[in-house]
Amino acid sequence: MEEVQTKPREYFIVYPMVLIMTYWHIGAMYGLYLLCFNSVKWATLLLNFLLYVATCWGIGAGTHRLFCHRAYKANYPLQVLLMLFHTFGCQSTVINWARDHRLHHKYTDTDADPYNSKRGFFYSHIGWLLVKKHPELIEKGKTIDLSDLYENPVLSFQKKYYVALSLLLAFILPSLIPVIFWQEALINSYHLSLARIVIGSHFVFSINSVAHIFGNKPYDKDISPTTNVTLSVLTFGEGYHNYHHVFPFDYRTSEFGNNYLNFSTKFIDFCAWIGWAYDLKHVSDDIIEKRAKKTGDGSDLWGRVQTKTKG
Repeated sequence: MEEVQTKPREYFIVYPMVLIMTYWHIGAMYGLYLLCFNSVKWATLLLNFLLYVATCWGIGAGTHRLFCHRAYKANYPLQVLLMLFHTFGCQSTVINWARDHRLHHKYTDTDADPYNSKRGFFYSHIGWLLVKKHPELIEKGKTIDLSDLYENPVLSFQKKYYVALSLLLAFILPSLIPVIFWQEALINSYHLSLARIVIGSHFVFSINSVAHIFGNKPYDKDISPTTNVTLSVLTFGEGYHNYHHVFPFDYRTSEFGNNYLNFSTKFIDFCAWIGWAYDLKHVSDDIIEKRAKKTGDGSDLWGRVQTKTKG
């Protein structure tokens, strides 16, 4: 890893983004109020839950594991599906998301890391979106190879039409479908969509903040990423961050022995079963166990290391 430091900096606020985020959060809180105290129909709630599930798969199984880390391969139908699922979450394009995440892995906790955890919880969680990029981040970003992403016609299409796609998939359709098919009030469906997007975004943001502060370090005790089981449940398997930073090419991004909690891995396995996903990369149990014993903090959440050692 190239040597990059975290130095004192001056923040330049991006006020349009602050206004957007403020509006989103106020709208999301109103959506939760309507859910608790207004007659929001169960079908509207179910629709938004299913859209959240799709978003988790789109970002976790798609943008993160497939497009960013190339931990497995997928045919075009699956790539299109995952791109659309990602767009439900309104978290920028796949290309931009993957670029930032590749920088995060290469320059973790430095000024070239978009969500540098050394700048504090708020910054790594959401503050990095509200200020101009650090010059070091911009400079190092030019060195990241994104050719595989730009050459992908599915991702190029999304980037070209992202504004229209995100408005349609994240806001318009989730707002209008309940109104058209089960006579939901538009104010309910629209604000519940905002709540889904904001809450889902905070769960993803927590991987950059919470999972760099709270949790165990079973595989490398000398790095900031942690294993946080609660986040893994909420994000369908993305909270095993200590494991992921040690073995970023493993399609499971998963703590040793816990795949029954990793629903994005189950999704990829199902896609492999029907022939849509293939060349799944993973680390052998023996290598995982040896790494845990060599550099881990001694935590063994699933009992697998102890069991195999005694055997």
